[in-house]
Amino acid sequence: MAETSEQVPAFPRFIAVDWSGARGRRYAGIAVAECASGDAPPRLVEPPAGWWSRTEVFAWLLAALERGPALVGIDCAFSLPFDVAARYFPDPEAATVFDLWDRVEAVAAGDPDFAGGAFAEHPDYGADFWRSGLQPDWYRDPHRLTERMCRADGYGSPQSPYKLIGSKQVGKGALAGMRMLRALKRAAPDRVAVWPFDAPRPGHMVFCEIYPRLFLKRAGFGLRKIRDAQDVDTALGFLGARPARLSGRVTDHDADALVSAAGMRWLAERPEVWNPPAMDARARRQEGWIYGVGDGGGTLTNA
Repeated sequence: MAETSEQVPAFPRFIAVDWSGARGRRYAGIAVAECASGDAPPRLVEPPAGWWSRTEVFAWLLAALERGPALVGIDCAFSLPFDVAARYFPDPEAATVFDLWDRVEAVAAGDPDFAGGAFAEHPDYGADFWRSGLQPDWYRDPHRLTERMCRADGYGSPQSPYKLIGSKQVGKGALAGMRMLRALKRAAPDRVAVWPFDAPRPGHMVFCEIYPRLFLKRAGFGLRKIRDAQDVDTALGFLGARPARLSGRVTDHDADALVSAAGMRWLAERPEVWNPPAMDARARRQEGWIYGVGDGGGTLTNA
């Protein structure tokens, strides 16, 4: 498997997807924003019918390939903690994230709209997920290295994908994201790269895992959500973007997508973002990495 290149390509476009693993047909929790290189403000991409489905996001991204390369951030974990997931494979050291994606797809292929919940309910894998009730005695809340580093960097506390309890749970979104990423790579293998498992080569649409709270924290917004157009513009200004000039109330999903698109662009030219010192071989091959974690940065200033 190719390792991340030291040479970071220039991206003409940046796309951020605030994602959802919910059951259903369309989801208020999905938002898509896009911006060009430079300082242009990010703009929301209107969904085809009021709210996005995951299948519609997939179709839109496939169509976007025809417009050339881009850096695409998706707000979901691209893998599971391999302290647990390694047991799914006869040779844990040889297994890669793509083997995990194949395993998830084999179990959840019958679920519509890239839903991945069937994997967490399967008798061979469901015992690893905290799915209901009080925390079981056996549950140890496993995290990937990048999630632990995100916390150490002060960007927030990402939930474990194995915890399927509470409003902040992310596991079903992670499983749905793995299914969609697998489908994208199969649909356009010569034009899609998923970082850090694939090197970000010129001419590719490169997908990375994002954590919107990281960009909000770096723009000085702490832990509070943004739901106001003026606050969106303030955050964009810290991230080197001109104001979006929306009006009134903004959903936190739209705000996360807009701020993430600008934040990805702000960080993209920094080599340390693509090669953080803490990112180890397991992260590159099996667990993945949150874009912007461990790069030595911190809260931005206007200076």
